[in-house]
Amino acid sequence: MTTVPPPAGPGRSFEVFVDPPAAPAGSSDGLPAAVRAVYGGDWVLPDTSHGPYRYANFVMSHDGRVSFNVPGHEGGGDVSGFDPHDQWLMGLLRARADAVTVGANTLRTESEHRWTAGFIFPDDDPTFAAMRVAEGRRRFPLQVFLTRSGELPRDAAVFDDPDLEVVVATTRRGADRLAATLGGDVEVTVLVAGDDDLDLADVHRQLHRDHGVRTILCEGGPRIYGALLAAGELDEEFLTLSPVIVGGGGDPERPGLLEGVPLAPGDPTRARLLSLRRAGDHLFLRTAYRRDG
Repeated sequence: MTTVPPPAGPGRSFEVFVDPPAAPAGSSDGLPAAVRAVYGGDWVLPDTSHGPYRYANFVMSHDGRVSFNVPGHEGGGDVSGFDPHDQWLMGLLRARADAVTVGANTLRTESEHRWTAGFIFPDDDPTFAAMRVAEGRRRFPLQVFLTRSGELPRDAAVFDDPDLEVVVATTRRGADRLAATLGGDVEVTVLVAGDDDLDLADVHRQLHRDHGVRTILCEGGPRIYGALLAAGELDEEFLTLSPVIVGGGGDPERPGLLEGVPLAPGDPTRARLLSLRRAGDHLFLRTAYRRDG
């Protein structure tokens, strides 16, 4: 039996307003007691025998933006104000992911990043690592990059980290270009899903069937998020609402949470609130997706 050490946490526990029931006593689907104490409740994973559990994590500014979109400040850290509760929650969400999916543009703008729990919240790396062992996961999540074109930045840190397994999900056209883009010295698994456009449902099916992936975390960006939502390939969302104000109207434009999918008025897609937490002026929402009608 793996012992999960108590987390250091972000300084104090989340304040909880709404939360679903905890896992039954003795269940392996919920959080360890010490982690629940920081999170202020439980997070029970669903059955994944027939397909993966797919959840997203984003931070959004007070005025609805997800990026300043200026060089050196494209990531979510500036939007959250580098809030420790947001970073701790990101660590927790990655700790339970078998795979983290990221768009090619996010990889370009955050080329030094590794999509692991310890990278974003190193103080609790021992806790998150022990959770992964207890839940039967790989040491680190699969780093899955989504690209139609097969054009990825060779200088991204993940390609030279021997501890990380990288999967590139692309089209048939993109697979032909990938070798020229990355060179022959980079070890990646290529997952082909679609001829000219990326079939995200097929990506998830192949990850579940061929790589044993039970839980998939989507971390960006807004166009990938929009495509997943339009394809019905998201179950839940963890959204941090930040007090930071980003503004808009510049060049380039500063994107919102969901881009590239203009839903029609009256579209039945809805988000159902599952939990609501607060830390200072930040709100943390967990929602499930449904279609009314």
